[in-house]
Amino acid sequence: MVDKGKTADGSEHAESAATSAEAYVVKNPEAFAQNIARMLEELGKAASAWLEPRKRGEVADTDSEPMTDMVKTFSKVGEYWLSDPKRAIDAQTSLLTSYFGMWSKSINRMSGEDDSPKVKTKDKRFSDPDWEDNPFFEFMKNAYFITSDWANKLVDESEGLDDHTRLKAAFYVRQITSALSPANFLATNPELYKETIASNGENLVKGMHMLAEDITAGKGELRLRQSDASKFKVGENIAVSPGKVIAQNDICQIIQYDPATETVLKRPLLIVPPWINKFYILDLNPKKSFIKWAVEQGHTVFVISWVNPDQRHAGKDWESYSREGISFALDTIEKATGEREVNAIGYCVGGTLLAATLALHAQEKDTRIAAATFFTTQTDFTYAGDLKVFVDEAQITSIENAMEKNGYLDGSKMATAFNMLRASDLIWPYVVNNYLKGKDPMPFDLLYWNSDATRMPAANHSYHLRNCYLENNLSQGKLKLAGKTLKLADIKIPIYNLAAKEDHIAPARSAYIGGNLFGGDVTYVMAGSGHIAGVVNPPAAGKYQFWTDGPDNAEFDDWVAGAKETPGSWWPHWHEWIRAASDEEVPARKPGGKKLKAIEDAPGSYVRVRV
Repeated sequence: MVDKGKTADGSEHAESAATSAEAYVVKNPEAFAQNIARMLEELGKAASAWLEPRKRGEVADTDSEPMTDMVKTFSKVGEYWLSDPKRAIDAQTSLLTSYFGMWSKSINRMSGEDDSPKVKTKDKRFSDPDWEDNPFFEFMKNAYFITSDWANKLVDESEGLDDHTRLKAAFYVRQITSALSPANFLATNPELYKETIASNGENLVKGMHMLAEDITAGKGELRLRQSDASKFKVGENIAVSPGKVIAQNDICQIIQYDPATETVLKRPLLIVPPWINKFYILDLNPKKSFIKWAVEQGHTVFVISWVNPDQRHAGKDWESYSREGISFALDTIEKATGEREVNAIGYCVGGTLLAATLALHAQEKDTRIAAATFFTTQTDFTYAGDLKVFVDEAQITSIENAMEKNGYLDGSKMATAFNMLRASDLIWPYVVNNYLKGKDPMPFDLLYWNSDATRMPAANHSYHLRNCYLENNLSQGKLKLAGKTLKLADIKIPIYNLAAKEDHIAPARSAYIGGNLFGGDVTYVMAGSGHIAGVVNPPAAGKYQFWTDGPDNAEFDDWVAGAKETPGSWWPHWHEWIRAASDEEVPARKPGGKKLKAIEDAPGSYVRVRV
């Protein structure tokens, strides 16, 4: 007697399997072959775009340098495991045992003997159902995770490695495992495979065409597009807060924004952004703009818009950026408003420069900055996070040699370094989407800003890498600027020290430790999310949270454990802190006042220069 239920289930299963299999069968071999030929033609154009600048001597390949460093780093890990035969055999046995276990489970699933529920991964790279339903792709996915976990374990359990070597080894493993994910290859990604079959390879033609365009745009280097740049234009639909450029020099332009209230706080607000990115991260659009929000709270907002440097700026160092940037801005504010006392904000490396300038001002008896706020800023680089991977004597010397020719570090190099810190999110998904799926990336203002790179002046960048990341001189009271040795303890003004819990560039622990070096009252606040989203979090969005009021003089972990959590944005908390220090108001001020004439509309011309 036939079990109808089983027969029905079996028939449905067979029909489903047949339908699934059809998605992997070429329907139009002729069209498919033609598109493969077109794809190879476009690939040839990409190869030509890569080769031609090298033939002309315009591009010098330095790929061997990081490869050499990676080999040296892995050799130190290998020494630990290979120095003891039993340890090496145990490591290999662990991997093989995991493979055999996975293989047995796959065989049992295929034969119907294993009906345990499948555990779906939350990894977005493996969202297609066939990563679980198709035995081949499930096997590839599981083998990838087993191998990746094993490689990471080798680094974690290696004894005798110094901290820097361990950090580099873990970083290189992440780069390799991110690159070798089966989701990155046509033959091992079910979504790509099915899409290629469905379009008869048209996706690959489009993808290779985009690859050629991106290499051409990068003048021989791949300029990976993360956003549809055609949808954004600085000053038109991004960085649109109204204001005027009221002063400029070789280093920067000073922008003053139009008031939005009848009265404003007496103390103006100066924002010192990082020069490794453009300032409009704080003015992406009206809904996200910290600048617009601050103006609406009654602040007279001034922003330094740093120049996108070229060969003329090779000798501009930290003293130049302090004197011709921050001090120049303070002079401009006094001319425009008549006020000597200001509140200042420094973001990321702009905050590090601000801290050094405050220590210099303390020795020079310059009291114009009355209160300072730091956004995800490091002044102690002991726990400086993943960026330390790129910092040792050999790598800095290599960067300095590369900067000698042009007098600056190309902006794409820094952008690539930041992207590599999160390669699984910021590199490989776009490689797959653009070049294998043949799809344009979605328009996204944050990623447009991220790709709008800035160059680094040689003297400035070398000084920063050596004095901060390599030697940690600022925290030790050894940093020399303008002929003076600086001490953070000399800074007695009130400090609002904002960190972000998930920040991988300026870790919250690092910001906390550095903040304890100041000589005055410090209010430490930890926002939810990371380096950007933790800062750019408008109250109206109702996202994330922040922590305050942890125990005094505590270790970082104890501070976090005892801190008060508040839902939403930290912006109102900061504004209350500002008003508590000085809440006197005056009539709203027009940009430039009576002494300075507007040079041009905000956001100015310096920020529009692209590389």
